[in-house]
Amino acid sequence: MMSNTGGSVMELLDRLAQDIRYGSRSLRKTPGFTAAAILVLALGIGANTAIFSVLEGVVLDPLPYPQSERLVALLIYNRSLKHETELSYPDFLDWQRDARSFEKIAAFRTQNFDVASPGMPAHVNGKEVSSSFFGTLGVKLALGRDFLPQEDKIGGTPAAIVSHHLFEERFAGNPAALGRTITLNGADYTIIGVLQPAFRFDNQQADVYTPLGRGDPLYQNDRTVHDIVCIARLRPGVGIAQARAEMNVVQARIDRLHPAQERGLDGYVDSLAHFMVGDVAGSLLLLLGAAGFVLLIACANVANLVLARSAARSREFAVRLAMGASRTQIVRQLVTESLMLSLAGGALGLAVAKWAVHAVIAAVPGGLPRSENIALNIPVLLFAFGVSIIVGVVFGAFPAIKSSKTDINAALKEGGRGSTSAHQRTQGVLVIVQIAVALVLLTGGSLLLRTIRNLWAVNPGFDARNVITFQVGLSRSVTTSPSRVRIAYQQLVERISQIPGVQMAGITALVPLGKAFNEGPFWVGLRQPTSMAEIPRAIYYP
Repeated sequence: MMSNTGGSVMELLDRLAQDIRYGSRSLRKTPGFTAAAILVLALGIGANTAIFSVLEGVVLDPLPYPQSERLVALLIYNRSLKHETELSYPDFLDWQRDARSFEKIAAFRTQNFDVASPGMPAHVNGKEVSSSFFGTLGVKLALGRDFLPQEDKIGGTPAAIVSHHLFEERFAGNPAALGRTITLNGADYTIIGVLQPAFRFDNQQADVYTPLGRGDPLYQNDRTVHDIVCIARLRPGVGIAQARAEMNVVQARIDRLHPAQERGLDGYVDSLAHFMVGDVAGSLLLLLGAAGFVLLIACANVANLVLARSAARSREFAVRLAMGASRTQIVRQLVTESLMLSLAGGALGLAVAKWAVHAVIAAVPGGLPRSENIALNIPVLLFAFGVSIIVGVVFGAFPAIKSSKTDINAALKEGGRGSTSAHQRTQGVLVIVQIAVALVLLTGGSLLLRTIRNLWAVNPGFDARNVITFQVGLSRSVTTSPSRVRIAYQQLVERISQIPGVQMAGITALVPLGKAFNEGPFWVGLRQPTSMAEIPRAIYYP
């Protein structure tokens, strides 16, 4: 039995090799057709592979943390603004004390730093984090240790963990950097750890991390300043819905204790992956669908080319059938040739995809989240291979079956004119399919362009034309006191204003319409309302 099985496998392999050799000779005889088919398929397969590689890297690939499916983001849902917002530091402490659905809870907020020593002054991105931040993620440091709980309190020793990039740039990768000081916003911090080279928490690469709990005591007791994001690791067996229900109970208790600041706020729990990616997944799926339509048009084009070529080869098929070849052999031969074309198109499509991925990333304002994870990796290569096989079968099988039904007598007379009408009818159907799919794409594309035009026409409330933004770092000599910092910024604005072509200059902590913002209550007039429980809240940029 095994010998029969082995013989049948070898026979199949021999037939496949024979079909490949014959197909190669046949395709070489028509270089124009072969080049046109491969190019059309390369564009269609390349576009789909590019969009899938972005989708896989941004959405489908799990977060690079142990058991990342248990990681969640904890936010406040503001019923007045009808969306999720960040929370206050006292909220974090209350949640950390009362919530039972989580193994660990951590908090962070964006905090940029002026690094003045060692090296030249520079403004770098950073984060203030609770001592449980890296432990909640399950991140191991490349060098040194994590923050201690006593360092995350008022009066704690100033400690800092730096990125591997800053470690290489400022300390030349010397492990002796551990224990040395780094000047941040005029204060000296001791470097206690260095992160792994690949670590990147979100789209804003942070180079410095400091303890969140060392902040101003007034800030730590202020429930109106909402600039904290919590992350947590769910306990085994606890789902997001269960955790969200518990957080609503916890937040309702906080509401009763602090109605002036907490009224109208609910707890909100979301997977960390969705929190980091946001609504990008829907846009990428829409692009993948559009690329699929492009691939359908490409398949219809190539199928038309194959049918035209098959019509010219009808006499060849008739001779082979007359000499004893079966119609199954004709179909197998034509499908083999189609697969060879699609695989060649897929290989060339990978080069198209590599270029297209950079174009997609560059076309997204502000950059894609997790863009560093996008690559032509094994899942993407398998996708390209699978699409190539499916495409080869789709555009090859139908023309092959049509060509195998050649009338031998009609084909041998006058070069097979009798079979031309059938091929023409089939080609007409394919042309109709192409036109229908193209109309769908054109309609969808026009609606998308109109939406983009309308979005660009929305008045943001300020004139953004000819406005540029940049960051600056202050040296240690001007950060010794708040008054010296104010003077330095005033002098900086004055000097920038004197540059030819500059009409006006200013300084802000947060750029309007950027990803970062503050949120708090507001009222009209100078007199504070007697009760802040029902007053509206707004997003603002200091």
